Amino acid sequence: MKQDYTRLCQILGYRFKQEHYLITALRHRSAGTPNNERLEFLGDALLSCIMAEVLFERFPEAREGELTRFRANLVKRDTLVKIAQQIELGKYLQLGGGELKTGGEQRASILADAVEALLGAIYLDSSIKTCQSVILQLWQKPLNNLSPRRIKDPKTRLQEYSQAQQQPLPAYRVLAINGTPHAQQFEVECIVSGLAQPTYGSGESRRRAEQSAAAKALRILNVE
Repeated sequence: MKQDYTRLCQILGYRFKQEHYLITALRHRSAGTPNNERLEFLGDALLSCIMAEVLFERFPEAREGELTRFRANLVKRDTLVKIAQQIELGKYLQLGGGELKTGGEQRASILADAVEALLGAIYLDSSIKTCQSVILQLWQKPLNNLSPRRIKDPKTRLQEYSQAQQQPLPAYRVLAINGTPHAQQFEVECIVSGLAQPTYGSGESRRRAEQSAAAKALRILNVE
């Protein structure tokens, strides 16, 4: 049965003239070839370039380092996953049997890659101006939420809080690494002076797990 992409195109605000671009963008390598890896490469470059121009125009007083941090926040995996969830991209993905059995349609890396591939497909089917319009629509909330304070990651904010309180820096320790080599899950604890108990976080990398634990510590400390 042929997949109906009408709803997805409505959410995107774009209808493909050549549907094979869309179909390829949604096909994970586990489902065979052609797949979305090349489109992902293209979309990644387009997103970075378009966001650089958007930020350059929106923040005329921002310095290079600040613009770089803004862009990194907008194109990071977590943001891409939120965009994928916002447009319900997971239910349109074509996955191999193994990925289907292990919930691949919800895996962060697969969702993020598919978003980039989708942008590459839109560009090839139309123009960079159209691609920019779609990006501005999908990224409206993340762009509006940008501010120098909020762009800092939880680990940095927690470290700055500890320094301001003249306390030892937070300490992180990996408690466990679960899963397969290609789908690892890290469990980390964070020990912070001023908290009676450690906080815990998990993620697909040690860094993500540490960020998760730091974010929980900030909430307990009521640090904005």
